[in-house]
Amino acid sequence: MAQAASAPGGSRRSSACGRRAARCIVGWRRRRWWWWWWWCGAGQRRVWRAGTMASWASLSPSIVEYFEGEDFYRCGYCKNESGSRSNGMWAHSMTVQDYQDLIDRGWRRSGKYMYKPVMNQTCCPQYTIRCQPLQFQPSKSHKKVLKKMLKFLAKGEISKGHCEDEPMEPTVEDAVAGDFALITKLDAQCDLRTLSGDFRESLESEEKKKIKSSKKEESNELIQSQDIEEKLGSGEPSHSVKVHTVPKPGKGADLSKPPCRKAKEIRKERRRLKLMQQNPAGGLEGFQAQCEPPALFPAKAKSNQPKSLEDLIFESLPENASHKLEVRLVPVSFEDPEFKSSFNQSFSLYVKYQMAIHQDPPDECGKTEFTRFLCNSPLEAENPPNGPDCGYGSFHQQYWLDGKIIAVGVIDILPYCVSSVYLYYDPDYSFLSLGVYSALREIAFTRQLHEKTPQLSYYYMGFYIHSCPKMKYKGQYRPSDLLCPETYVWVPIEQCLPSLENFKYCRFNQDPEAVDEGRCKDPDRLQVFYRKAVMPYGVYKKQQRDPSEEAAVLQYAGLVGQACSERMLLFRS
Repeated sequence: MAQAASAPGGSRRSSACGRRAARCIVGWRRRRWWWWWWWCGAGQRRVWRAGTMASWASLSPSIVEYFEGEDFYRCGYCKNESGSRSNGMWAHSMTVQDYQDLIDRGWRRSGKYMYKPVMNQTCCPQYTIRCQPLQFQPSKSHKKVLKKMLKFLAKGEISKGHCEDEPMEPTVEDAVAGDFALITKLDAQCDLRTLSGDFRESLESEEKKKIKSSKKEESNELIQSQDIEEKLGSGEPSHSVKVHTVPKPGKGADLSKPPCRKAKEIRKERRRLKLMQQNPAGGLEGFQAQCEPPALFPAKAKSNQPKSLEDLIFESLPENASHKLEVRLVPVSFEDPEFKSSFNQSFSLYVKYQMAIHQDPPDECGKTEFTRFLCNSPLEAENPPNGPDCGYGSFHQQYWLDGKIIAVGVIDILPYCVSSVYLYYDPDYSFLSLGVYSALREIAFTRQLHEKTPQLSYYYMGFYIHSCPKMKYKGQYRPSDLLCPETYVWVPIEQCLPSLENFKYCRFNQDPEAVDEGRCKDPDRLQVFYRKAVMPYGVYKKQQRDPSEEAAVLQYAGLVGQACSERMLLFRS
C-alpha cells in the first residue's frame, strides 16, 4: 500500500515497494520451481494446476501458497539494498473476513501477493495504523485542502501552497480565516440590515400595497416566506434564497416604490406599531424582545460550532460553478460494465502517475503490471443482507472532473473497516493535494457505510513508518491507533510516539505479561491441501519426511494465527 509522499492509503509508497518486492519474490520462486516444472512436464502440469485451482475454489474461498523463510529486498524508504525483510504468500482467493483478520495481524496485500514485515529485523519497521472516523475531526491543514478544492470547483481558483508530494505538517497555517469557504453573500442577511430604516414609512407603503394586492398574492407570499425560513434554518446555500419578490412577467418593477417585502416582515412591523401605540415608551424594547426573527440571528452562534467533515466536503457550490467533481464507486471486476468501460482511461492515468511521480520506466507500468497490481484482487465479493449496500470486496473510487478521471483510490471494503490500498492521480492536478483529499473522502465514506453497517467503523491507512519523515503524516489523522507487533492489540498513537522517538522497533503493549491471544495454539487443526485432498496438518505431517516442511508450516501458522489457519487452505506440493 503505497502513495506518493503525502497521500494516506495503506502506506501508499510502501505499496510500490511491496509491488516491486512481489515481482522479485515471485520471480525467484518461479526460478526455483523451474526444475520441478521441467521434471513433471510443463504443459501437463499447467493443465493439472488449473484444474486443481478450480477444485480448491469449490472447497474454500481462501486458498494460499506460503513462501517459507524471510525474503530480503531493497528498502524503498532508507534505500538499503537488502535491509527490508518480510514474509510473503500468494492468495489465489480469500474471504473478506480472512483478510480482515490478517491485516489485524500486520499483513497487507499488493495485488494478490500478501506480505508481513519482519518488524524486529527490517530496516524500517512498518506499523499497521487505523483511524477512528466516528471521532475524527479535520485539522486546520485538512480544512485547507478541502477549501482549496471547493475554491477550484466553484471559481476555478488555483491556490498556492503545499503540493501533493509534500507532507502535511501540523505547523502549516490555515490561510483561510473561519470555516466558511466559498459561501456566497446571503441575500437574506443583506436585507436584514435594511430593517433599521424608517419603520413607519415602510409600513405605510406596505399597507397601501397590501390593499391593492389580492388575497391570492398574499397567500403566495406566505408560502414563499415559509420556504425561505426553512432554507435558512437548514443551512442551504444563500444563492437559492431570494427575499424580494420577482416582478410578474410583463410588469416592470416600479423603482419609485420601496422593494417588496416578505409577508412575515409585514406582520412583524404591524405588531411593532401596535405595541408602540399601546406603550409608546417601552414598545420598541418589547417588540425587539418578542419579535426578533429566531431563524436568522442565531447564525452567529451556529457559526462558532465546528463544521463536520461532511459539511466541508459537500459544501454547496454556486449554480455557475467552474468545475464539476463526481466520485464513483466501481467494483474491481471486468464483468462490471462501468469498470470495463473506464479501464483504458484509468490505465492511462496510472501510467502517467507512475512515470511522473515514481519515475517508473514505461516497461514497468504496462497494462499487465497495472492489472496484476491494482485490478486483480484475491478478495471474493460478498453481499450479505446485513452488509453495506455496495457489498464487501475490492473497489476503485474514481474521481471524475468535468468528465475525465483525475484520480483513482483503490480500496477494500471489509467487515470492520475500509482499507486503503493505493492512490494514483493526474500529476497536473497536484496542486489540489489529491492524496490528502482522497483520504478525507474515504474517511467520510467509512462514516457513511457505518450508518448501514454499524460494525464497519474503522479506516485503515496501511503502514505508519515513524523512521521515514515523509510517512509520518498519517499520524495526523486523529484519533488513530497503532498495532502492537507482538500482542496484536491496538494502542492509541499518542502512547506509541514517545517510544518510537527512541527506538525503531517497539512493543506498544505496556503489559509485560500480555501475549498474542490469537496465536496458533493447535497447529494440528491447520488446514492443508495436499495431493488434491484437504486434510488437517496432524494428518499431513505423518506423510512428510522432510524436516524443513514442519518448520515452514509452523512458521505460517504463527504468522496467520489460529483462526485463519483453520479456515484457509494452505497448498503444499
